[in-house]
Amino acid sequence: MGAMETALLIKIGGSLRGADALLDELAGYPGPLVLVHGGGPNIGEWLTRLGFETRFSQGLRITPPEQMEVVEMVLTALGKELAYRLTDRGRPAIALSGRDAGLLKAVPLSEELGRVGTVQKVDQGLLRRLLEIGLTPLVAPIGMDPEGPLNINADTAAGAVAGALSLPAVFLTDVAGVLRDPKDPSSRLARLSARETRRLIATGVISGGMIPKVEAALNALEQGAPWAAIARGESGALSGVLAGAQGTRLEPSG
Repeated sequence: MGAMETALLIKIGGSLRGADALLDELAGYPGPLVLVHGGGPNIGEWLTRLGFETRFSQGLRITPPEQMEVVEMVLTALGKELAYRLTDRGRPAIALSGRDAGLLKAVPLSEELGRVGTVQKVDQGLLRRLLEIGLTPLVAPIGMDPEGPLNINADTAAGAVAGALSLPAVFLTDVAGVLRDPKDPSSRLARLSARETRRLIATGVISGGMIPKVEAALNALEQGAPWAAIARGESGALSGVLAGAQGTRLEPSG
């Protein structure tokens, strides 16, 4: 495999608004991809529409069992829509969740959070077989335990899947990467070790909404991803990340 045929795990957001450029970018990538998608905005909209109150704790959506049904419905429909759009662009994709063939086994995080969990085991064999027959798996972050489905943070799920497959994890977001000065786009830090990244969090260089993004990338490294990157989800993002010209690449501390 050349640099551009590198197999990647890509985490994308769950919004379809303005997603065309991103889907074009993903469809045109010449190597194998495994995608994990979120769905926060759509889930929030549907819960409101159905008269549910949305509450968060430590950045995680508190998910009572009656809301879990809505969460799963929205994420599943979103995955099917994204898979259809990628297939339509010439990249045959299949939408899955943890329900399918025991893909994601999970455990609940705490009683207070309700049906919110973390990944315990990924059936990497299923994902590898799909890649072998030329399909792009698109995974919704829903895990299963003996009680039923669990809502999993999409960034955390992406880290677990990347680790299980030993794939680099690319988190496509709305930021250009880690900046030494948040007001100066030219101060992008192209490469960081996990140790340097933790130091930048401690000294306040990485702050606010950037912390969870960076923590997600560090989590992917801890789970076994060879490297992780944070980049803006736009045209040229994947080749840019692989060339070191876009985003910030985080690597394990040697």
